[in-house]
Amino acid sequence: MSKHSRKLQKLHETGGKEETAILVSVVRQYQTEQQTEEYLDELAFLTETLGAKTVHRFTQKMEKPDIKTFVGSGKLEEIQAYIKHFDVDMVIFDDDLSPSQMRNLENELKVTIYDRSLLILDIFLKRAQTAQAKTQVELARFQYLLPRLTNLWTHLERQRGGTTTRGGSGEKEIETDKRDIRNRITLLKEKLREIEKQGETQRKGRKGIVRVAVVGYTNVGKSTLMNLITKTNILAENKLFATVDSTVRKMVLENIPFLLSDTVGFIRKLPTHLIAAFKSTLDEIREADLLVHVVDISHPHFEDHIAVVTETLNVIKAGDKPILLVFNKIDLVETMPSVQESMKMTELELEEADFHDFDALAEAYGKKTGIPPVFMAAASGQNVEGFRQALITEVKKQHRIIYPHYLEDETFTIDE
Repeated sequence: MSKHSRKLQKLHETGGKEETAILVSVVRQYQTEQQTEEYLDELAFLTETLGAKTVHRFTQKMEKPDIKTFVGSGKLEEIQAYIKHFDVDMVIFDDDLSPSQMRNLENELKVTIYDRSLLILDIFLKRAQTAQAKTQVELARFQYLLPRLTNLWTHLERQRGGTTTRGGSGEKEIETDKRDIRNRITLLKEKLREIEKQGETQRKGRKGIVRVAVVGYTNVGKSTLMNLITKTNILAENKLFATVDSTVRKMVLENIPFLLSDTVGFIRKLPTHLIAAFKSTLDEIREADLLVHVVDISHPHFEDHIAVVTETLNVIKAGDKPILLVFNKIDLVETMPSVQESMKMTELELEEADFHDFDALAEAYGKKTGIPPVFMAAASGQNVEGFRQALITEVKKQHRIIYPHYLEDETFTIDE
């Protein structure tokens, strides 16, 4: 293992001290205050997933970020004063920074600087389990870091003294490590090509069987749903990107065999190079016959999440596939009351209540996808049978496309 790889492995060793972070967002003209708060809430959740504690949020309304330091000089002074007073470890920006912006910010603030892409990459690095996912993430991270290495040198050397280590090792060693990274990138690309060849061979062996991919925004309950249906133990946590590796399970429902795969969650502002980093997971989606799109209906902006997933599916050229929409976590929302129930409520209660009209949602999204959506709660097991029936109905449709002369009373058996 190279010296540089060891530095990356030790990136988060902080001697037991909980790292603290400031979040920074530039608010565009079209953004509402509510949207800004939601975006920062999500960034705080990402920060928590990485293992740091958010201690303050800074926002600045600007038409476009400052070309040198992303925020204006006055806001930069505020952030600098806060860091000095509270001894903050890192500053996290809710957008991608250019190499020069990151260098200038580190020179001014003297702490670790994260942008959105680097934050997500580091989370992926911690979460990846399989050889392919680890290789993909490491490659994407090295490619992202290479033009930023000068300004990220202190970031990569944090193991020497925790987050408060701020000294660099000099330009000569940085140039040496740049060569080290380029060599590592070449080796990782070769390794990934070999792994992908094996993956292609495995996927070719799955032809002739219906393939279903579970997709959705991150942290909507995809893994919980997989565990429920397949009776397996896939990691399911209340954290963003709990699933990074693609998990495929063989299923048989009503004598129909099919493959069900869990995939990495999508997220707002998921950079293109990160999408490319997960080719294997995306291949599972692109080559699927049916997509199960899981939605957290309890999230106040679940419709925005649906839009993000739909847009990402279009980007990876999988937007034209049949989609079974699953509204999950219905146990956490209030359903539309009946006429009799609403008559017993006061006007204030009716105004303040956040009711969800399942009938209206079913009609609206059923028209969009051509498949009636399912409403369930995977964690509590509510309406699991409804989902199971909807799933097998759609799997049967795809099975008949592959085997048009299939007889329903024919019995299939497959080896476990």
